[in-house]
Amino acid sequence: MSQMRSRVRGGSRFFIRNGGPLVAYPLDRIYEEVGFIAYYFHWPHDEIMNMDHRERRRWCEEISRMNRKLNEESDRPGGNPFDVFGKR
Repeated sequence: MSQMRSRVRGGSRFFIRNGGPLVAYPLDRIYEEVGFIAYYFHWPHDEIMNMDHRERRRWCEEISRMNRKLNEESDRPGGNPFDVFGKR
């Protein structure tokens, strides 16, 4: 397996394969992942940007799982913690 090293330039993460071409992760996808995590967890930009793609995707999946669970619970009678007056 070839060695890869990572560099951050201008907010984009680039990977350089030894002797191979430059491979960049799509910038719009990075913004989507960072925005999603920052919105829900309020983590600092630098902390999220220092994660690799797999870790960011894992956190996005975990946030989505938590939201699905909360939505399922809110569909049950008395399951919405914000419905303090029992009105749906």
